[in-house]
Amino acid sequence: MSDKDLEQLAVNTIRMLAADMVEQANSGHPGMPLGAAPMAYLLWTRFMRYNPSDPQWANRDRFVLSAGHGSALLYAMLHLSGYDLSLEDLKDFRQWGSKTPGHPEYGVAPGVEATTGPLGQGFGMGVGMALAERFLAQQFNRPGLEVVDHHTYAIVSDGDLMEGVASEAASLAATLGLGKLVYLYDDNHISIEGGTELTFTEDAMARFQAYGWHTQKVDDGNGLEAMAAAIEAARAETARPSIIAVRTHIGYGSPKVDTSGVHGEPLGAEAIEATRKTLGCAPDNFCIPREALKLFRSAQQRGMDQQEQWQKTFARYSHEYPELAGQFQDQLAGVLPSGWDSEVPAFAAGEKIATRAASGKVLNALALKVPNLVGGSADLAPSTKTLIAGSGDMRPGQEPGGRNIHFGVRELGMGAVVNGMALHGGVIPYGATFFVFSDYMRPALRLSAIMGCHSIWVFTHDSIGVGEDGPTHQPVEQLMSLRLMPGFTVIRPAEGNETAAAWRVAMEHKNGPVALVLTRQKLPCLDPEAYPMAKGVARGAYVLEDCVGQPELILLATGSEVTLALAAAEKLASRGLLVRVVSMPCWELFEAQDQAYRDKVLPPKVTARLAIEAGVTLGWERWVGLRGAVIGLDRFGESAPGPTVMDKFGFNLDNVVSRAQKLFDK
Repeated sequence: MSDKDLEQLAVNTIRMLAADMVEQANSGHPGMPLGAAPMAYLLWTRFMRYNPSDPQWANRDRFVLSAGHGSALLYAMLHLSGYDLSLEDLKDFRQWGSKTPGHPEYGVAPGVEATTGPLGQGFGMGVGMALAERFLAQQFNRPGLEVVDHHTYAIVSDGDLMEGVASEAASLAATLGLGKLVYLYDDNHISIEGGTELTFTEDAMARFQAYGWHTQKVDDGNGLEAMAAAIEAARAETARPSIIAVRTHIGYGSPKVDTSGVHGEPLGAEAIEATRKTLGCAPDNFCIPREALKLFRSAQQRGMDQQEQWQKTFARYSHEYPELAGQFQDQLAGVLPSGWDSEVPAFAAGEKIATRAASGKVLNALALKVPNLVGGSADLAPSTKTLIAGSGDMRPGQEPGGRNIHFGVRELGMGAVVNGMALHGGVIPYGATFFVFSDYMRPALRLSAIMGCHSIWVFTHDSIGVGEDGPTHQPVEQLMSLRLMPGFTVIRPAEGNETAAAWRVAMEHKNGPVALVLTRQKLPCLDPEAYPMAKGVARGAYVLEDCVGQPELILLATGSEVTLALAAAEKLASRGLLVRVVSMPCWELFEAQDQAYRDKVLPPKVTARLAIEAGVTLGWERWVGLRGAVIGLDRFGESAPGPTVMDKFGFNLDNVVSRAQKLFDK
């Protein structure tokens, strides 16, 4: 068999494996894998560096299937290349508990670098991976000892390029000059509703050229050598990200080629048999010709050889730069440096400081000790207080190693990029914006929770206390909506020292995203010697102020309303009531505590409870019970000075005392 015939056999093997997976499951997307198989074949056999026996090898190339609906293509490549994904796993495609879910899921099958499916998100995460690679290369590489040197590849679709997040991330990638980013665009001209001429008539490559990308076109998606030459040219371009538009045919080889019907449903028994004949494949399903498998499995030895060569380089590096080598390994393992929080300030009792400003001080103290803490804001760093002082910027022409990322007014793109950096590893990334604009980021926030990313989100201007900017800039429903998200840790600290404790949680909480929700307005700090804030925040809720004996009434509050709760408790106590104040900065951490601790903080027998939070009230019934009440806000805010808005909506001492008294009088 000639080399050309062998390659065609290998490509068709990929095609039919993917089609068989979809057919077996009676669910899925066969069209994209049938059309895009040649580009996947080229990447995995000629260009990508990876080791199937060690999927987490630090210097592997990253591959993201942004067009996640074509997951069968990725699973076929993983199995054929020798990853721990068996043929039985492929046959279990889209079934309960399988390693081959309907869309790629990070952490389920080895070799899946990101959870994709929501279109455009993989595009943005790939940008983040490339950015993390460059930062680590600048941080650790030394002449002749390039221990960080890999590419990020992705296959993207028409749908990806239509999504706004891809535009945001593409513009940023070009601005940052990410030359090791190579995307192949599956230009098949078909979407679910029909031909792309219905919705997508622009010259996409002209758009990317305008962004500043290196662009190429390949007219035949089956032309392996033309595609290979384009990929080589993309790899040679080191100053700009690259995208290659490859003209493919969705459902290639099937009777449904170039139709929307092949996008998201099985071919059917008759059509799949016709496809086998057209492609010259064996009549059996899940058939993998021996010659093709041998070709694919050569990746195992090739990958081991590549990793061994890298390990020799790293051994020399370790000998010449032992401290850097140790730091590199710790960063990849997520190990924080010794004394990482030793510079975190304590805020003096009575000091008035907005929690966003306290956060900025803590962030900069952490940055002194944690060199891989990196991030930025959606063009709001002066307001969110998220600039790392004394560090340069991550952009071309700047001193290497800058840690400040200027994301621009691109909240959703920022979210995807931060997730990609977290997935790459070796860095602890954060992204910041005004809390109300977290709505722009929700798909990325949700994916960070699904994937369990160590992404840190800094959201400031947290309530109607924002004031004059009015309801468009005053978050009301955002706090509760984030609490609804499984796997998401939301912390709304009450003052400076709770903010410091919240950052400590965010740094150590590696199995999921953490959001810090912070005030614009100044708040009085509590005495760190008198209150158990560090331990209390880590447990989600704690007794901040207590009475002697069993309390008759519990006031629960978060954020800026904790100060109000303390003042109300003092006034109520002067009337003879036994009042406990509970600061509850994080519901999720509190729910994770054992029942004994939760009952200690909120004794079940004490049913008179009043929660105070400047947001929607839905959800607080979990903590206040049937007899309790909530002072909250179930409408949008108003434009006026912040203190006036808070007062008019009932966040004042008289109203809290009155509501508490009525509750107790019940």
